[in-house]
Amino acid sequence: MVVLETRNLKKYYGKVHALDDVSIDVEEGELLAVIGPSGSGKTTFLRSIAGFVKLDAGSIKLHGRDITNLPPEKRNVAMFFQNYALWPHMNVFDNVAYGLKLRKLPKDEIEERVHKILKLLDIEDLVNRKPNQLSGGQQQRVALARAIVVEPELLLLDEPLSNLDAKIRMRIRFEIKALQKRLNLATIYVTHDQEEALSIADKIAIMHLGKVLQVGKPEEVYRNPANFFVADFIGTNSVIIVHGKDGKVQIGNRTFNLPAGSKYARIVVRSDEVTISSEEPKEEKGLTISGKIMGRLYMGSKYRYEIEIEESNDPLFVNSQNIYDVGSEVYVIIPDGSFFVYEV
Repeated sequence: MVVLETRNLKKYYGKVHALDDVSIDVEEGELLAVIGPSGSGKTTFLRSIAGFVKLDAGSIKLHGRDITNLPPEKRNVAMFFQNYALWPHMNVFDNVAYGLKLRKLPKDEIEERVHKILKLLDIEDLVNRKPNQLSGGQQQRVALARAIVVEPELLLLDEPLSNLDAKIRMRIRFEIKALQKRLNLATIYVTHDQEEALSIADKIAIMHLGKVLQVGKPEEVYRNPANFFVADFIGTNSVIIVHGKDGKVQIGNRTFNLPAGSKYARIVVRSDEVTISSEEPKEEKGLTISGKIMGRLYMGSKYRYEIEIEESNDPLFVNSQNIYDVGSEVYVIIPDGSFFVYEV
């Protein structure tokens, strides 16, 4: 069942198209991650659904009900803000109960729902603390509790983990995903962290300059990017430009055709999916490029190599657990499906 339908959303700020004909659906119990670089329109998209941005065109429906022109408080949508926006003078209970009190629910029901959600998020023992007495992770849970205690039809999360350190972010990813599934709550999760999006989402939308470039399951978007921007944005990649001749571009053991008028190709390589060898492979599988190691960085679990190749002025950056000396002649073996060729 479709919970949210957005159709042809447009929002202009002068000549800037913050939203340029955006149409995305979210189904019941689905977590949609919206990713893209700064200025892509993802937060404007989220805030337009919440009712904080007035659209220039388009429609928003929630369970079939048109909410395009309704004020935020009439939409039954909960938004989790990046800075948590907790009331500093209120304790945890009053912060979480705030939305329920605005709805003028009975005191007994407020008590029951607040304690239920605090228990669900394992923060019931913090009920009397003020925000300045909480860690970043605890504040994050309180803000999440406040958002979902009102039992919204749709949950909107705007960079919910950006203020936390890396270890806490990794743990809370699992917790948010488990909680969202337990509540069967349709959720839109805006983030600039594509690894976070890949790991937590049921579906991903990639935005750039106000447009939606691709929507699909994480595996689909990663393995079958719709265009160069998506291929380069998703994953850890290296991009090289190779000039062509007579409608073809030659690199390593492969030749690719170029459309009429194209003079060179951009090749996106998934840096984590290559193999480096000091010996030329006996079988020709995928793309094999010979080169010379010009630099090496230690990354902990792997090394990052800068490799000079004959066919391009751009170095190829790849990751490997194997150790090679700077100056070594090597072969970079890239499996099919781990590189993408786009004409320019």
